[in-house]
Amino acid sequence: MNTVKLAPLLLIFVEVAKHKSFTKAAKKLGLSKSAVSLQIKRLEHDVKMQLLARNTRGVVLTGSGEALFKRSESLSGQIYHVVQDVQQVKAQPSGRFKVSVPPFFEQNMVVPALKQLLLEYPLIEPELVVTGSWVDLIEHQLDVAIFGGKMRDCEYKAQSIGRIHDVFTVSPGYLKQHADIGSLQDLIKGDHKLIATPWQNGRIKLFENGKAIEHVLPHTMFTNSLVTLVDMVEQDMGIALLPHSIIKKKILSGQLTHTFKHNFVQILPEITGQAWHFYFIHRYHANKPPHVSRFYELINFYFSAASEDVV
Repeated sequence: MNTVKLAPLLLIFVEVAKHKSFTKAAKKLGLSKSAVSLQIKRLEHDVKMQLLARNTRGVVLTGSGEALFKRSESLSGQIYHVVQDVQQVKAQPSGRFKVSVPPFFEQNMVVPALKQLLLEYPLIEPELVVTGSWVDLIEHQLDVAIFGGKMRDCEYKAQSIGRIHDVFTVSPGYLKQHADIGSLQDLIKGDHKLIATPWQNGRIKLFENGKAIEHVLPHTMFTNSLVTLVDMVEQDMGIALLPHSIIKKKILSGQLTHTFKHNFVQILPEITGQAWHFYFIHRYHANKPPHVSRFYELINFYFSAASEDVV
């Protein structure tokens, strides 16, 4: 397979898949709609797979198209930065690069992003601070802070990363020991143990099939630590609302296997908790260093992969 020939076709495919429109992709690429359509047909011929399908609302990805898109999505950014690095005869960024991140955010998002960043900028020296609290960039000598929740008034630049919502989560061991949970009322009125946190205490907003509802969830346990909350659920101690990105790779969508190999199970999948908005915060309003710009792109890429809904 001629990868040199495929590269430009993949770049065009990524734009079509991203915008779900030949027209929008053509406008972004500065090409005609017919030229974009022709390149997609050539790509499908070369890879011997149908990647896109048309419907009344536009363009949808096939299963093969979705898989190819996930693996090709960051290609444009990588090529851009390769060319940029060659064109700009500058000293490589070097020295300490200090970043603060919320708990668990580092596992599937920040660490992979830093690993790639080091390949592109090998002279930087990352320093990672994990905290669930707001930290001031200047006071703590941070280059970047990733923060989830309501933004505070500040003079720093805040770029949106995305949202992660909470889902009801238990362990398979807990479900073996307690009655089935088929509805929210089973959870509230049944003999179940709920674990609360300061941000989930009292009357909280839930969303049932997208419609907002409010409930008081009676709890029997309490912790102010997300790390501890995850551990308590994993130790079969109770039910909690956990960010779905944390449990994405361990979740079984409410159906158990006989061997109970999974650490977490989502219950009441039609009900979700609060959505947390995450921001990439830095001090640069102009002339942002290239490694900071690239880090934001990488965080967005891994955030998107980690926060996709489980199906």
